[in-house]
Amino acid sequence: MKSRIVLFAFCVALLSSCGNKGNGTGQVPEYAVQELQKTTANLTTAYPATIKGKQDVEIRPQVSGFITKLCVDEGATVRKGQVLFIVDPTQYEAAVRTAEAAVATAEAAVRTQQITVDNKRELNKKQIISDYDLSMAENTLAQSQAQLAQAKAQLITARQNLSFTQVKSPSDGVINDIPYRLGALVSPSIATPMTTVSEIEEVYVYFSMTEKELLAMTKTGGTIKEEIEKIPSIRLQLIDGTEYSIEGKVDAITGVIDQSTGSVSMRALFPNKEHILRSGGTANVLIPYTMENVITIPQSATVEIQDKKFVYVLQPDNTVKYTEITIFNLDNGKEYLVTSGLNSGDKIVIEGVQNLKDGETIQPITPAQKEANYQQHLKDQHDGNLATAFN
Repeated sequence: MKSRIVLFAFCVALLSSCGNKGNGTGQVPEYAVQELQKTTANLTTAYPATIKGKQDVEIRPQVSGFITKLCVDEGATVRKGQVLFIVDPTQYEAAVRTAEAAVATAEAAVRTQQITVDNKRELNKKQIISDYDLSMAENTLAQSQAQLAQAKAQLITARQNLSFTQVKSPSDGVINDIPYRLGALVSPSIATPMTTVSEIEEVYVYFSMTEKELLAMTKTGGTIKEEIEKIPSIRLQLIDGTEYSIEGKVDAITGVIDQSTGSVSMRALFPNKEHILRSGGTANVLIPYTMENVITIPQSATVEIQDKKFVYVLQPDNTVKYTEITIFNLDNGKEYLVTSGLNSGDKIVIEGVQNLKDGETIQPITPAQKEANYQQHLKDQHDGNLATAFN
């Protein structure tokens, strides 16, 4: 068993060295080489973003009292007009009864004074009483009527205050935190709202981009509205790395550039019927754009020294030239976009570059030939053809 393990380890070592035939043997080593062509790259740029409900309404009581009932819980979906909290109504019910009694008293006073005025008018017609006495009676009636109107207004206020003991939702939405619980004393002057109702059937996503980036998107002229319409639909990358299934649209751009950051605030609107997006959440906005006439190379073809990128360019005499390039990182872990240093038609070594030296002679092969050789080595090894498996 031990001898088999040693043999297997020896075979693996030979296989790993067969990628560049001829190393250490005096033969010219083979390296996979790729010819470069310019292409069009469809890319996306990510911007950190904050999610807000289309409408976040703070719920505050309009009367003072102790909370006697919680009708909803945090995270519940509510409808406009639905009762959320009940504040102790006892004192407000008593105020309504008092106001109703005051109205009844005032109505009785008006009726009594009306009878008095009617009587005095008849006596005045018969010149039994003077005009002065009639005017005094009519003034007393007007005073009673005013007191009745005041009593009715107080009744309306009392009934309204009683209705305010049922704290209702002003809109459809989702309940957020509830800092006040059963028995808590609340009033219109509380610093923290009883809760917040977030309307999230649609959500706003806020993000910022630099002045330069905005100019590149909107420098074609026209009004802000026209430029916004030209911005393509955008996607949203959620905090777990997945993409939201529905695209959104930029619908607002602030007209002022933040001098401290040099950025412009933007807002996008996303449908949210399933309530996947929550107000206060974070995400990344993904905006698509296109780069013309660019060269794409595998990251395995580069060598990094002091934050600079280099590749080995194949020369006509099959030597390689150590060449510095500038790149645009695609953030996909596989490729770079070359912005300078290479041209269409250049050929570069795409693997094993850590073993190369500037001016070294190689035997170039295509990536397809490299893969075919590798598969043949595996087949020979599987078939036991050790004489050819590691050549």
